[in-house]
Amino acid sequence: MKHAHPIEIIPFSDDLKDPIKILNYEWLEKYFRIEEGDRISLSDPKKEIIDKGGFIFYAKLEGEIVGTASLLKKTKSVFELGKMAVSGKAQGHGIGTALLEYCIRFAEEQSIEKLILYSNTKLQSAIHLYKKYGFREILLEPGLYERADIKMEKQLV
Repeated sequence: MKHAHPIEIIPFSDDLKDPIKILNYEWLEKYFRIEEGDRISLSDPKKEIIDKGGFIFYAKLEGEIVGTASLLKKTKSVFELGKMAVSGKAQGHGIGTALLEYCIRFAEEQSIEKLILYSNTKLQSAIHLYKKYGFREILLEPGLYERADIKMEKQLV
């Protein structure tokens, strides 16, 4: 779907450390609760994500940051697609899809072999989107995220 105002995806910068926290807290408080791990990683995203070899991206619509997604480094060849959130006021503009497509393309360009993600089956539209882009359900190990009841992966290489 084309927009009068295209969605722009931009990388993390030090002056943009707050939107990842604001956007993630918004949806976590709506559907679940904020876990200790969320507090740690979202309070200092540069230290907890970027400095550990990961990446953070933001979606801008009409000059405003309305979405975010991260690639969290697990191993040299496996990254977790996480911390993905779209502002409630910007839902329905294809922002989640744009972020997902960008992250997949970026991961391929970086020669990342596999993306994994954790979600919850009550987030039906998110699960549907992940399946549409080739993620498949795999065995979920216990204990990483309290809210996660599904783990998915996508082979890139």
